[in-house]
Amino acid sequence: MATALVAIGVGVAAFRGHRSRASLQSVGPRLVSNQTWQPLSVVGTGLKPGARLRVGGQRIPLTVIDDRHAYGSLDPLPLPPAEPQRTFQASLEDGEGTAPLTVVNDAAFPDLTALAVRPDGHVFAASTTTDELFELDPETGAVSRHPTYDGPTALACWGATLVVTHRFDRRLMLLKATGEAQPVPAVANAEGLVVGPPGVAYVAEDARDTVLAIDLQMGTVFWRREVDPNPKAMALSQGLLAVGSLQTGEVELLATDTGERQAVIAPRPGTPILGGGTAGFSKYVMGGKAQRALVFASGHLFSANSGPNIGPNPERMEVSANGGVSELDPRAGTVLRHRGFGAGVTSALAADEASGLLYAADPALGLVRVVDLKALELKQEIPIPPPQEFPLIRPAADLGVKGRAGAALHSGPTALALDAARNRLWVLDRCTGTAAAIDLSRGTVVKQWPLVDTLKQRTRRLGQVLYFADVGRTSMSCDGCHLEGHTEGVFFEKTHPLRIYRATTVRGSLETPPYFTPASTASLAETASVVGGRNRYHNPDPSPAEVEALALYTASITTLRNPFVERDGAPVPGELELFDHQRGRPREGLKIFEAHCLTCHPPPHFTTDQDPKTRGQYLDVGTPEALPLRVEMQELVGRGMAPPSLLGAWDIFPMLSSGSAGLKVVDGERLEVGARFALRDVVETHGGPRHGGSAALTAQERNDLLAYLLSL
Repeated sequence: MATALVAIGVGVAAFRGHRSRASLQSVGPRLVSNQTWQPLSVVGTGLKPGARLRVGGQRIPLTVIDDRHAYGSLDPLPLPPAEPQRTFQASLEDGEGTAPLTVVNDAAFPDLTALAVRPDGHVFAASTTTDELFELDPETGAVSRHPTYDGPTALACWGATLVVTHRFDRRLMLLKATGEAQPVPAVANAEGLVVGPPGVAYVAEDARDTVLAIDLQMGTVFWRREVDPNPKAMALSQGLLAVGSLQTGEVELLATDTGERQAVIAPRPGTPILGGGTAGFSKYVMGGKAQRALVFASGHLFSANSGPNIGPNPERMEVSANGGVSELDPRAGTVLRHRGFGAGVTSALAADEASGLLYAADPALGLVRVVDLKALELKQEIPIPPPQEFPLIRPAADLGVKGRAGAALHSGPTALALDAARNRLWVLDRCTGTAAAIDLSRGTVVKQWPLVDTLKQRTRRLGQVLYFADVGRTSMSCDGCHLEGHTEGVFFEKTHPLRIYRATTVRGSLETPPYFTPASTASLAETASVVGGRNRYHNPDPSPAEVEALALYTASITTLRNPFVERDGAPVPGELELFDHQRGRPREGLKIFEAHCLTCHPPPHFTTDQDPKTRGQYLDVGTPEALPLRVEMQELVGRGMAPPSLLGAWDIFPMLSSGSAGLKVVDGERLEVGARFALRDVVETHGGPRHGGSAALTAQERNDLLAYLLSL
C-alpha cells in the first residue's frame, strides 16, 4: 500500500511539473541579420528567471520581466557563404513549444557603400555588412583588407588618416597610413560624415536624428544639434554645414562653430524643373525628396535627389520621380532649379570646380553623368560596364533596346571620389564589387579593379541589382521610393485611391503581407512581379527569374538593431530619454501598451498582418485618411487602413498611412515638419477612442508608452 501511495505521489508531482513548464508563443523579430548581435523579444507563459532560449546551437540567457515577457541577445549565427538565409525553430530549455526565427546571412554578403581616396592615391571602400575596409593601391593593383568596428557606414580623409563611422559601434575609427587603428568616442547609428579643418569631424546619426561636431585630436564633442529625420548627406563650405534629410527632402544649414541652424531649404511651388517628366508640374510641388548627396561648388550647393515632390494636381499625374541634380542658393535659402534627367536615380556627387564640372553617379542605370556647373546642362554620360563574367538579369539582347537601360545597370555605381591630383574620378560599383577609374581628360573608364567577390549568393545579388535598377528608364526603381530598403517620406500616387501616402519601409516586410492600401499583392513575389512591371511601364515585364531574385533580396531586408534597448535585449529598467527630452519608463509602458494597443498590434511584429488568420484587416480608427493639401484633387474613399508593424518605430518618419503624424501643411500648398517626434504626434494628437485611447492617458502614462514603443 505504501509503495502504491509513493508511486501515485511521484506521478502527481510529475504531472504538476509538466503543467508548470514554460511555454513559448513567439520570438521577435522573426527576421534578423547575422551581421551583428540582435535583441530578441520572447512571449510565452510560465516564464521564470533563469530561463534560456535555444537558437541554432546558442543557449541564450533570458531577462524575464514577468511570466509572459522575456528578452535575450542573439549573437551572430554563421551560415554557409552561399546560403542567403535560414529559418531556425527557437525553443525554451525545459519548456514547450517552438517559434520560427529566420536569420539573414548578411555576414557573407559584402555590400560596398562608402568610398574615399587618400592623398597618396590609395582608394578605400567600406562594406557595412562584413565589417571591413578594402584598400586598393592603383599602382600595383594590390587589395588589402582592414577590419573595422561594427557596421562601417561612411568614410572621409583627415590628411593621411582615414576616418570611419559605424552603425552599431559608438566609436570612430582612425586608420593611419601605417595601418594602425585608433578609436575616438562618438555615437552609434552614424550614417553621414565630413571632416573639416582643423580636424573636426561632423557626424550625422539617425537614432536621435542629430549632428555632432567632434575634435578628432582630443576626442571631445564641440556641439550636438537636432536635425530633420534620418540625416546622412552633408557638405562643408565657408563656415556652413549643409545637412540633408532622407525623410523630409529638406536641407538644413548649420553654423560650423556652434551648430545653430541658419536656414532650411526645400523645393516650393514654382521651383523650376528643367527636363524630365515633371517639368510641367512645378506649380504643384509640395516639398522635396530624399537628399541623397550634397556638394558645395562655385558658391552654390548641389543636391542629388529624385526631384521636387509633386503633389495633388488637376492632371492626376502620379509618378513624380525625376532623378537629377538640384541647385540651391545657401545665401537666399532657396532651390534655384532642378535638372531632371528623365531616367535613373541620382545618388552621389563630386564637383571639379577647376573644370566647372559636376559628376553625378546613377546606380539605377550604371552611369556617371557629367554636368556643366554653370548651366546645369548634361554634357556626357559615362557607362560603367560590369565585368564580362558577371551574370545578367536578362539576356543581353533584352537590354539597351526599345528605350531600356543597358547592361551597365548591373554595376550599381553608388559612391564617387575625386582625385584631382591624378586627374581621376573613382567610382565604387556596389553590385559588382569593383572600383572604376575615370580619366577626367578623356571622360572614359580606363580600368576597373576587383575588390571583393559579390557572387557567393548569386540570386540575391541579382535581386539587389533589380532593386536599384531602372530597367525601363522611367526614373522609377524600388529604391526610388524605398530608399535602401527603408522609406522616403510621402508621395502622391498608388493608382487608386489616388492620394498622398507615406512610403512604407521594406524592413521586415517578409512577415507582414498583404501589401498596399487597399491590399493588392499577397506576397513579395507577387509584389516584385506587379510593381516591378509597373515601374518599367511593362517594358518588359519581369521574367520569372527576375521575380525570384527580387523577392529574395527584399525578403532579406531586416529591421535595424534597436539602439534603445539593453545589451541583454531588454527595455531599459529605469527611465529612457525621449526624443523631446521628456522621460518615460519602457517597462511600465509595456503594461499600458498591452491594455490599449495589443488587439491591433500583437507581438512579435506588432501587426495583425503577421498572422494569416488576421491578415488584411483594414480599420477606421479615426486617424486622418489624407494630408489636407488640395484635398479636392485626392481620392478619399474611407476604406480604412491596415495596422502597420511597430517594429523599428523609432526610425519611422512621418507616421500613419497619410503621413499626418509628423508633417504639416503650410499655406495650403506645401509640406513641412510639424513634429519631429512623430510617435508623440500619433499617441497624443491621433490617439482617440478608436485608436487605443492613448490621448486620454496621463502625461506620465503617455511618456511610458512612448518609451516602450521606442524599444520595439
